[in-house]
Amino acid sequence: MKKFKKIIAVILTAVLAIGIAAGCAAQKTGNNSSAGSTDEKSAAPAEKTKITFVLDWTPNTNHTGLYVAQDKGYFSDAGLEIEIVQPPEDGAEMLVGANKAQFGVSFQDSMLPAVAGDNKMPIEAVAALVQHNTSGIISLKGKGMDKPKGLEGKKYATWDLPIEKATLKQVVEADGGDFSKVQLIPVTVTDEVSVLQSGTVDAIWIFYGWAGVATEVAGLETDYFAFKDVDPVFDYYTPVIIGNVDWMKANPDAAKAFLSALKKGYEFAIDNPDEAADILLKNAPELDEKLVKASQKYLSKEYKAEVSQWGYIAPDRWNAFYRWISDNKLFTAEIPENTGFSNEYLPE
Repeated sequence: MKKFKKIIAVILTAVLAIGIAAGCAAQKTGNNSSAGSTDEKSAAPAEKTKITFVLDWTPNTNHTGLYVAQDKGYFSDAGLEIEIVQPPEDGAEMLVGANKAQFGVSFQDSMLPAVAGDNKMPIEAVAALVQHNTSGIISLKGKGMDKPKGLEGKKYATWDLPIEKATLKQVVEADGGDFSKVQLIPVTVTDEVSVLQSGTVDAIWIFYGWAGVATEVAGLETDYFAFKDVDPVFDYYTPVIIGNVDWMKANPDAAKAFLSALKKGYEFAIDNPDEAADILLKNAPELDEKLVKASQKYLSKEYKAEVSQWGYIAPDRWNAFYRWISDNKLFTAEIPENTGFSNEYLPE
């Protein structure tokens, strides 16, 4: 849910000076020695390619496949050494754009100012972590907000951001409601269960795989509608893996090896959600075990959903959302087709 804060930060940031990373680390090889040979020498271990990966927020089940790949040695087997770091205040886009991190986590909506317009940076989405947008509006059950029109006269927790409000306006009006009657309450919610119980606000924009599951774990009965179910234009990609374009062009084999190992991590999490949750908990022991286990079970069905190729980004869906942004004048610069993503590094 914190991703919307990044939009403002990215827009207000001037273009960074981008350094192009060095190529893959050279491999040092030699001959193995044996008892019966005097001309063979022992082989030095191949030097691993170092990659920094920046998260979008604190560790959660969106990231499980990453930690599985690290824990199971998939990265190491691919000749990679991965450092996982927390994002700075201005977001993962800045680190990846400056090549301080080669890969990271972002979202199609919030990364737009980094891939189009005057302040664009050399980044692009290279894999979808979740195939469909699982975000929507949650409220206490029976309060009449199971459909968008029900938000009339209710208190909605807003980040007060243009794309956010335009999305809400469209779904409310598509349901025959009057968006002007929705009470927009500027507040950042960190505990959806407590806020809904307190009545501070009536409705919250959430990602169901974490916050929605949290209400289930807490035994709180809720109503929920997903934006993509109201209008398919909102079935955009969130979250995604982003990579530094210049680094990937200079190191295509390393980029493909990284995504191949990452795929193994997420496919393990799909097939073994309980064990994958344990791996995440080992790396982030501060997380609530019941929530992680339940969330992992939910997301195990969402990582690939119906597609056969892990990480695939459908151009029509990607372009439709950016076209909607342009049509609603939510971004001043031109957004060409196929801006900001690539499937070329994905494993088959």
